[in-house]
Amino acid sequence: GPNGDSVTGIDLRRGQFRRSVSDQDLIQTIVNGVAAAGMPAFRFQPAELDALVAFIRAGFDLTGTAVKVGDPARGQALYSGKAACQTCHRVSGAGPRQAPDLSDIGAIRSPASLERSLLTPTAAMLPINRPVRIVTRDGKTFRGRRLNEDTYTVQIIDDQERLLSFTKADLREYEVGKTSPMPPAASLSAEELADLIAYLLTLKGTP
Repeated sequence: GPNGDSVTGIDLRRGQFRRSVSDQDLIQTIVNGVAAAGMPAFRFQPAELDALVAFIRAGFDLTGTAVKVGDPARGQALYSGKAACQTCHRVSGAGPRQAPDLSDIGAIRSPASLERSLLTPTAAMLPINRPVRIVTRDGKTFRGRRLNEDTYTVQIIDDQERLLSFTKADLREYEVGKTSPMPPAASLSAEELADLIAYLLTLKGTP
């Protein structure tokens, strides 16, 4: 279909695929076809295949940015190794709660969104996830990540992973940070970044 979503469970524009994860997976699907689903094999030149994958990765937007998606197995090794994501994030019940849970991040974020979060964490930070500093009337200070807030109360998870709720009228100070505590993934090469994005895209939550 014109929007890439005519097949149930697949939305090419949003990066939702039935089997493919990496760019090479997409290329193999195009080249080999899916006989059981009635999709024929296509013969394209390498440059044409690259252009088609880039168009898909850009979300069918000619002005968008195509994000390379690498190997998820290598990305998983980076997640727990060089990238050190597991020191703050939680996946499928494992890991700390200092940073947002990534268990279903692949279902709610596009490759481009994930890349922005990795390269420019502050620019991509959601308002609800901003770090906060709270000082109560009796002088106690709490630091953590905002989970929920309304007119009268605020709930955070502090740096000791405690869920805390405060009534704003009882606070001496309430400061919402503007800078993400997450460092940019500047130490990763372009290939490593593509692999890490590929792994994050596999995280779809509980079926």
